[in-house]
Amino acid sequence: MANKKLKLKRSSPSKTETQTHKPRPSATKAVAIRAVATKAELQYIPWHTIDLENLNPLLQRQFIVGQDIMLARVLLKKGCIVPEHSHHNEQVTYILDGALKFWIDGKEIVVNAGEVLTIPPHMPHKAEALVDTVDLDVFTPPRADWINKTDQYLRGRK
Repeated sequence: MANKKLKLKRSSPSKTETQTHKPRPSATKAVAIRAVATKAELQYIPWHTIDLENLNPLLQRQFIVGQDIMLARVLLKKGCIVPEHSHHNEQVTYILDGALKFWIDGKEIVVNAGEVLTIPPHMPHKAEALVDTVDLDVFTPPRADWINKTDQYLRGRK
């Protein structure tokens, strides 16, 4: 047990790593391996150790996967459209910076920095970044289409 704790513990990033925010290959590999873990594990993962995935010119993301939950950090440039879609996952969206306009359940809802939107499973929704936006999304269960990179509705468009 002590060895496992030592493996999970991460030393402070070096000065260069902190300044450049480049992912450490070993940390990125570790995240990928843990993403398919079948049991819950303690994880300590600084965002700067996870590669930014470029989905299209206006959309990037990073995510961390637990046993029954996923946390995603989504970066959207002004004008980015997330096309209408739905999924069996429950979603909680928290806007850290910026604003997203959602079309959901026959309503238009603007979610600003510091605000939260909960989206029930199977509810179609669409979003547009009104300004450059940083968004944290929580999904339960984790999004298999994101993990497997079969989320074509996000790739290659504005």
